[in-house]
Amino acid sequence: MKKIISLGAVLLSASFSVSASEGLVKYESRFSVKETADRFEEIAKSKGLTLFARIDHRKNARGVNLELRPTEVIMFGNPKVGTPLMQCAQNVAIDLPQKVMVSEDANNKVWLSYNSPNYLMKRHDIKGCDEVINKISRVLSTLSKAAVAQ
Repeated sequence: MKKIISLGAVLLSASFSVSASEGLVKYESRFSVKETADRFEEIAKSKGLTLFARIDHRKNARGVNLELRPTEVIMFGNPKVGTPLMQCAQNVAIDLPQKVMVSEDANNKVWLSYNSPNYLMKRHDIKGCDEVINKISRVLSTLSKAAVAQ
């Protein structure tokens, strides 16, 4: 029980922000970009989610002799959740599978970010899928908090 309480305290203390105008949810991580992305990937796989791609934008930039702060994107999902969302509004497929971005900002802070499902609901005028949106929100929040937790 002590471990659960300790983990709960850590999760509550995680730096978290939502930029309402952009619809971006962000969690600050104490780990490097690579370690945060590795942790997220491992947790997502352990929950049975499919990982479709992991893109290292910094590596790709270096491949064309350009510099970029560490930035990785992980594309993942579950057709049992994404399909019902697309049945409500097929246009949401442009934003699926779900993505998280792990990046380092100009102040050397590492952030795990994703599009808020509520933002996607507004963007695509999704109606009648509140239960699915809420489930996606809970899963994203839980995965993200666990990936950045000490």
